Amino acid sequence: MSAEIRAAGVVGAGAIGLSWIKLLARQQIPIVVADPDPATPERVRSVVGEWSTVTYVDDAADAARRVDIVFEAGPERIDVKRTLFAAMDASAPPETVLTSSSSGFTPSEIQGDCTRPERVVVAHPFNPPDLVPLVEVVGGKATDEWAVEKTMRVLASLGKRPIRLRQELPGHVANRLQAALWREAYHLIGQGVVSVSDLDEAIAYGPGLRWALLGPIATQHLSGGAGGLRHVLDHLGPPMVEWWDDLGSPILDRALVDRLVSGVEAELDGQEVQVRERRDEALRQLLVLKTRSGLADEA
Repeated sequence: MSAEIRAAGVVGAGAIGLSWIKLLARQQIPIVVADPDPATPERVRSVVGEWSTVTYVDDAADAARRVDIVFEAGPERIDVKRTLFAAMDASAPPETVLTSSSSGFTPSEIQGDCTRPERVVVAHPFNPPDLVPLVEVVGGKATDEWAVEKTMRVLASLGKRPIRLRQELPGHVANRLQAALWREAYHLIGQGVVSVSDLDEAIAYGPGLRWALLGPIATQHLSGGAGGLRHVLDHLGPPMVEWWDDLGSPILDRALVDRLVSGVEAELDGQEVQVRERRDEALRQLLVLKTRSGLADEA
């Protein structure tokens, strides 16, 4: 069990919430789950079994008053999140940190109706949180340093790889990087340059293999040989700027959506469940390999 927390709350038992529950259960941390759906206990049991230290409540405020940290994973609607956090803030002890898994909203937006906004933090995980280590942590305009630091320590104690963002941005960092790649990918597919399946192979069997081991900047540095990144940017920087100027700005209209959807459906050929299971197992093995090879720290 993590020494940082005696109990944790999970608000919302959808896909992200269930994944947080799996992670916390693996660490044998008592969990208070808040979700008004009567099917919630059955869904939770489907991922953690008959685990005796899960308590179920109907509302977020009740969960927040019982725990040291809350992982909110409710609907991605700012009005819902502001209401949830105001209710939790009114009931939680002052030292309880209230975190949101929001993939796009900033903590300043979320903490706007709180009386004690200093303990509101965004802790954005990558799906599924019980498997993918990254969590982006960022405080809002009214967030105190202690809340950010406590969140970072708790996440590290759970085996996560938290990174701290020093500035609020819509979509945070990793989602913005993904969005930049998707933007050009959709453009290329929409222009008929490449099929959906071939584009996926271009990343999965090319840069994606290297990025899974080191990030894009470190990978670029290694590609420069003895001169490193400076050599790469001196020689390939100017043509890269020309590529930037030629990148597309696709319109995500019905025609493009249909082309993307039909393309990925043909690629996966009705095997989504099997592919997801194989992907998750491969991710587990990759994380072990990264640690054994010295490219990742022990969790």
